Amino acid sequence: MVPGAAYAGSFLEPAGPIASAQLSHFGVISALMLIVIVPMFVALPIVLWRYRRGGKGTYRPDWEFNWGLELLIWGIPVALVAALGTALWKHTLKNDPYRPLGPAPLVVEVVSLDWKFLFLYPEQGVATLDLLALPEGRPVTLKLTSGTVMQSFIVPRLAGQIYAMAGMQTKLNLIADATGDFVGRNTQYNGLGFASQSFTARVMSPNDFAAWVAGAKAQPAALDAAGYAALLAPSVANEPVIYGRFTPGLFDQIIASFAPGMAAGHSGHAPQAGADAPAAHQHNDHTPEAAQ
Repeated sequence: MVPGAAYAGSFLEPAGPIASAQLSHFGVISALMLIVIVPMFVALPIVLWRYRRGGKGTYRPDWEFNWGLELLIWGIPVALVAALGTALWKHTLKNDPYRPLGPAPLVVEVVSLDWKFLFLYPEQGVATLDLLALPEGRPVTLKLTSGTVMQSFIVPRLAGQIYAMAGMQTKLNLIADATGDFVGRNTQYNGLGFASQSFTARVMSPNDFAAWVAGAKAQPAALDAAGYAALLAPSVANEPVIYGRFTPGLFDQIIASFAPGMAAGHSGHAPQAGADAPAAHQHNDHTPEAAQ
């Protein structure tokens, strides 16, 4: 087995400060738990051997109470729970997924579908299917919703998990400090194509990202309401797709199709109603088909 293969693609091999913080938090929690686990596994065989039949342990059938043992048995767990709670509280506040990580973040709107992810770049005017392109070192704000059932979005080497839900918007802020291709996926079971619902998070240098945007804008494919309606059909994308343009406000329209009036208060675009607004999608468990 290749060294590191067991954890490649997880937060154990972080490629950003959020994943690094998760690894640090995991180390703290593991160390604290060892305070209980190690003595227990060491003491158990000693006690069993000492107090076995014929052992040297003193038999005390009338023993009832000992302050020292009571303080040991109850004091250490109470202190441990307090330490775990404090560590979790600090980590949760410091790494709040809604907290911006810097000025001028790249905004990407994410729509989870059956069984693929749609990424909209409102500032750049381009969109992708199952490809999240990011510049190295720049703060990124992901705004997430779902065009179908609730899903769980995660790129383990970059950030933690966040839910995407129909008619609602959630946020995830991250920074990538290493270039490369990282695996992202849905971890919430959503039907027959669940196991195949993954995407590539491609981190590139700022110059390469600018060149990628220029190339994406030159793509002839366009994503409008009709194109989005086609994506609603349950399918698995065989290859990433790049759209040179998409209908402005599409993200808000998707939210409003499930909860009219919600989009304006949860996104930067003005919702657009009318014939071009995408229809709400009824989830089902059809056999996966390749996305066109």
